[in-house]
Amino acid sequence: MSTVAEPLLRVEDLRVEFPTEDGVLHAVDGISYDLQSGRTLGIVGESGSGKTVSSLTTMGLTRRTGAHISGRISFEDRDLLTLSEEEMRKLRGNEIAMIFQDPLSSLHPLYTVGAQIVEAVRTHRDVSKAQARARTVELLELVGIPDAARCVGDYPHQFSGGMRQRAMIAMALANEPKLLIADEPTTALDVTVQAQILRLLKHLQQELGMAIVIVTHDLGVVAEMADEIAVMYAGRIVESASTELLLSAPEHPYTWGLLKSIPTLDGPRAQQLEPIPGNPPSLIDRPSGCHFHPRCPYAQPEHARIDPRLETVSGDARHVVACLLDSEVRRRLWRERPR
Repeated sequence: MSTVAEPLLRVEDLRVEFPTEDGVLHAVDGISYDLQSGRTLGIVGESGSGKTVSSLTTMGLTRRTGAHISGRISFEDRDLLTLSEEEMRKLRGNEIAMIFQDPLSSLHPLYTVGAQIVEAVRTHRDVSKAQARARTVELLELVGIPDAARCVGDYPHQFSGGMRQRAMIAMALANEPKLLIADEPTTALDVTVQAQILRLLKHLQQELGMAIVIVTHDLGVVAEMADEIAVMYAGRIVESASTELLLSAPEHPYTWGLLKSIPTLDGPRAQQLEPIPGNPPSLIDRPSGCHFHPRCPYAQPEHARIDPRLETVSGDARHVVACLLDSEVRRRLWRERPR
């Protein structure tokens, strides 16, 4: 009798709230997901949907912001929310690492790239400076930095955008983490470099066997890399499924909107992208009922009153959707969409 392995990371009913002068900002509102070793989860949604805050909370980086945090984040059966700051420092950058959104502001401008990676190595490993420097050169070569032995002495401003992103990946991988969180790892990079970075992450995952959470606003970025995708809106997961199922048979109107905003090569030449109408809601003064109803073209009057919960659909226990439209109606609308 086969047994299912326990997930490396399990997030349960995570809530993160920030008190402000205007009221409580509900940045993350009760999200849950599992992630196995060697697997990739894509978390997608517009800016302000709570993607980055949820990841920063996993890293223990929202503790000092005055946030009120509840729920549970289990990493190898350890609840990260109950660990002391010293215990989190031992994990952070060692067993759990993060690639931040803007590599130029994440790298210190007054220190060489090599010195910063050396520090990341020596923080968690009892090695000499010479050994750490050799490891740094090895890491820069691993992520495809040309002439790494020379570049190790360069400053961040001497690196191109793609090279800085690779350097951030090298720093994150310095201690071979079990979990890597990549927050918008391809932002501001041209499409060729984007593809290179994503291929690099996939290759390194296969080499090291680590789990990856990739955070992005672009479903196209995670289409070929993620095993599962969770779509966030207004601090909540509104749809989650395997990548194949979510891209081929999505059931939430917000997911449809994200997909329609991706350019395709097989569509008519004159076809225009369809933006999602309106703006993301305020996380302080959220809409009543379904938070997406003010922007949803299929909203009914009762959707302003009833708050939908995640429910299993499509006969797949891993496919869940929070939508008040009947599942059959959603499937028909998706089938009949303009091509």
